[in-house]
Amino acid sequence: MRNARTSTSLPVPTPLPDRVPGHTTRAVRRRRRRAAALGVATLAASSAVASLGMFSGTADAAPIDGRGLVLNAPIVSTAVTPSGQGYWLAGGDGGVFAFGDAGFYGAAASLHLNSPIVAIEATASGHGYWEVAADGGVFAFGDAGFYGSVGGSHLASPIVGMAATSNGHGYWLVGADGGVFAFGNAGFHGSLSGNPLPTSIVGMAATKNGGGYWLAGADGGVFAFGDAGFHGSAAGLTPTSPVIGIDASRSGYRLVARNGAAFSFGGALFAGSLAGKPLNEAITGTATTPAGYLDVAADGGVFTFGSTAFKGSLGGSTIYVPPPPPPPPAPPAPVVVGLPYGLTQYQVNAWTKVSICEEGGNWHVNGSRFAGGLGFTRPNWAQFNTFGFPSNAAFATPYQQIRVAVAFAVHYYGSANFAPDQNGCGNGY
Repeated sequence: MRNARTSTSLPVPTPLPDRVPGHTTRAVRRRRRRAAALGVATLAASSAVASLGMFSGTADAAPIDGRGLVLNAPIVSTAVTPSGQGYWLAGGDGGVFAFGDAGFYGAAASLHLNSPIVAIEATASGHGYWEVAADGGVFAFGDAGFYGSVGGSHLASPIVGMAATSNGHGYWLVGADGGVFAFGNAGFHGSLSGNPLPTSIVGMAATKNGGGYWLAGADGGVFAFGDAGFHGSAAGLTPTSPVIGIDASRSGYRLVARNGAAFSFGGALFAGSLAGKPLNEAITGTATTPAGYLDVAADGGVFTFGSTAFKGSLGGSTIYVPPPPPPPPAPPAPVVVGLPYGLTQYQVNAWTKVSICEEGGNWHVNGSRFAGGLGFTRPNWAQFNTFGFPSNAAFATPYQQIRVAVAFAVHYYGSANFAPDQNGCGNGY
């Protein structure tokens, strides 16, 4: 295993043509998205198929785009046919979209997925493909054979990439921690599992004979195993845009960053990049063709380089964003329990002290002359009880007795807050 953090032979990017196939200006895409959001633009009969991840083009048809299409999930990966005249795009929900001579053989979108799809890989014949999910589940379609998976296993980190052997009778899975899992005739040549890494692993690529593979980190670091030669890395070259993938190219490999920057090493072809170009969505996948390579963005936009044929894209589509969950209901307003009969706390406190002084705090004294906790004479209670309270103070509540006392104080002392001296406690009422 070798790991380098610098490159001494970084290829110099060449200018892009005025129009990259599959690329539209930001203003045009904004108009398309606005129309799609209003339900103005439609994709006719194809839209229902595309929404299920079963969109298919033909080599002779005019290039297709995604105007009016709403994707259930972002596009996360791409794979090309052996001829280079077609390609597949895979969505995080398992949807597969076929263009050019790429056939549609099924999709995981119709399945209940425990984790999102992270990669698609084509078979050697181009008549099938695999999709792999973040939990390590592998889904085989067409002539793709199923050789095992780590779905249902306890993984130290999620699966982030996949590579197939040259004859398609095996494949490797790689986790974000650099752990490698080999199935079928894929040989195990080492991994980074258990090693401290500056950033997570984002993808892998295999050598032509399957005798080795490369792992790529989000910081552009490259790790070579088996007969895979180390030709350099992009470590430190993408400080503001992480690397999203690696692909084998000729006798070397190419790294692609989220902003579309491309870095070719060894004998890998460099035919331009999207670095510095305005993108509606970030680049999420890359694949090498016999004549060049292509990159794909999260909205399904396809960007071709070299002599790679452009067969259509989902550019102009809208990625569905679920509405935010409704806010939790506001807690009920606290119930403010006020004092009855318009009493104030001051009045209650003052007359409670009078009760303690007069009757020892017993509010239901029923004597021959005085009654209640405040020692009302029966004539006074009858005179000031204008509230419909019981005719005997002994049977009234403490609050009712205090309310009558307040009326008594207003009449005799001109103040609702007057109460006898609680230290002397006179009986003159």
